[in-house]
Amino acid sequence: MAVYTQVSAESLSAFLAGYDVGELVSAKGIAEGVENTNYLVDTTAGRFILTLYERRVAAGDLPFFMALLDHLAARGLPVPPAIKDRRGVAIATLEGRPACLIRFLPGVSVTRPTPAQALAAGQAMSALHRAVVGFPLQRENSMGVASWRPLFERCGHSLDQIEPGLHDGIGRALDAVMAKWPDRYGQKTTVHADLFPDNVLMRGDAVTGLIDFYFACTDLRAYDLAVTHTAWSFDATGRHYNPHVGDALMQGYGEQSALSSHERAGFGTLAAGACIRFTLSRAWDWLNTPPDAMVTRKDPLAYWRRIGTYRPDLAQ
Repeated sequence: MAVYTQVSAESLSAFLAGYDVGELVSAKGIAEGVENTNYLVDTTAGRFILTLYERRVAAGDLPFFMALLDHLAARGLPVPPAIKDRRGVAIATLEGRPACLIRFLPGVSVTRPTPAQALAAGQAMSALHRAVVGFPLQRENSMGVASWRPLFERCGHSLDQIEPGLHDGIGRALDAVMAKWPDRYGQKTTVHADLFPDNVLMRGDAVTGLIDFYFACTDLRAYDLAVTHTAWSFDATGRHYNPHVGDALMQGYGEQSALSSHERAGFGTLAAGACIRFTLSRAWDWLNTPPDAMVTRKDPLAYWRRIGTYRPDLAQ
């Protein structure tokens, strides 16, 4: 989440008038994240999240995301479906951007997950993968393996502004991972593709919400798990791996969704790919985020440091 587009109180009040959600009391921009503009909105009827979709999220993908949230909510998962306005429309326009109002879910995002919390997150991902059975829509992974080399080339030698030698290091890792990418193995399904701790809401050790589905797509379920493993199992600097957290996540997932032998064999490469993917996307944002954007940039090196845990041959 972030704030790229400023929304005035007058514009927001007029926007809310199209919904049965009461009158505006307050609105506060949310700086965390890098993808869309988000506000925490309080009205006389309750609390909501307002999202304005920025350029990285294609307007044509929004029906997929909205349909997926409705599908998961109907199956009892703790996700925030969009609120439709009085015309029955989920996606409106605000400040020239596609926008939607979603339900606020209780809970907090943990910054230092415990094994018990990681176990619950793994169980929640397993429940998600089982709940999407029968979901009829598909969406290509816009940040999948096919996108990494083009993004690497767009970043170019500017990567060395972040750390000397980063360009060549990522290039070597990209060659090695793509040469062994296990795309022909495992099960493809609808995946979250971004289930970081800040996209899981918790109360104690219980998951109360799964949010931010704007990278959801059709891809390998084991890659989805690998993304989450890389996100949950390290400290914020990426220097310290916590095997107890990582093992608990895998245990929670495996209780209802056991990985196949092919998925287990390819897991290290899938996780290394996740390290490359998030290093590159963070690097692009680090180099290109507008200076006046209310957004918390994320350190690309904090992800780059993780790759050697999964592929020791690529250790930096």
